[in-house]
Amino acid sequence: MATQDRSFNSSRPLYLTAVDWRNPHHRKSVVASLVQGVYSQEHDRQGHQALAPPWWEFFNFQLSDVLVDNNDRSIFGAIYEFKSPPPYGHHNPLHIPPRYVVAFRGPMIRWETILQDLTLDFKVIRNTLKQSTRFQQAMEAVEYTVSIAGAANVCFAGHSLGSAMALLAGKNMAKMECLLETYLFNPPFIRIMRSVMTAGVTIALSQRPQRGDWFAALSQWIPHLFVNPSDPISAEYVRYFEQREWMEAIGLGAIEPLHLLPSAYLIINGSPVQGLRQAHGLEQWWKPNIQYWSQLYHPMGK
Repeated sequence: MATQDRSFNSSRPLYLTAVDWRNPHHRKSVVASLVQGVYSQEHDRQGHQALAPPWWEFFNFQLSDVLVDNNDRSIFGAIYEFKSPPPYGHHNPLHIPPRYVVAFRGPMIRWETILQDLTLDFKVIRNTLKQSTRFQQAMEAVEYTVSIAGAANVCFAGHSLGSAMALLAGKNMAKMECLLETYLFNPPFIRIMRSVMTAGVTIALSQRPQRGDWFAALSQWIPHLFVNPSDPISAEYVRYFEQREWMEAIGLGAIEPLHLLPSAYLIINGSPVQGLRQAHGLEQWWKPNIQYWSQLYHPMGK
């Protein structure tokens, strides 16, 4: 589902005249706006004029690099750097702006991008996204940014297909004991949980299988997942985390499709929406006064 071409002045989070980086709502609104900046860069590439820069310049970021798909030459990601950064060191990283933000867009329903974006959507469904050249480029960008700035100074985010790439990249980094601040807006959920659970219940009742090493490696990484119950693409995460606690209790922790996570901050938008476009859209996450609630899921209960 494409995020529509929109100007910053007509769509931006107007209330963020001064960003309090300690405020989680402000923080996620800015990060969502930076993801929108990737969409707007691709719109600009397709012929529009200067729609993109205000999406990061307003929040005192500068564009450090763009990520271009080798297959269709579309812009699918960006690396932003905070201007005149505060001293980074022993501060709580969630109380200061991230030094770098790596952001990935989702699919765009335009002739220049639709073929490649839908191809990657199918790879998400088939759990083969990691084999795509776009993901390899995304992974290299994350690794490079972390190498120059350190994990505590890097945040990354994505929307829809972009959140699937960010999720997979974050899991790869976590397995290397590199835990990154992560924002996943409307991440696609692969609907195979029922078959996984059905196949595993008999095993679980007879013996408790050992978890794969991936479970322990990922447990300390706690990405922020933003979902809307009216969005069929991501809403299944709500039920997944309820069932994941049950699965953990009976020992089902050895299978690792893309969407499986031991831990997450799950943020659910309960505000009224009109149709799939709004429910799956990125704009909802920077709007003021949205009715949302959150829940921390962690196997250690912390």
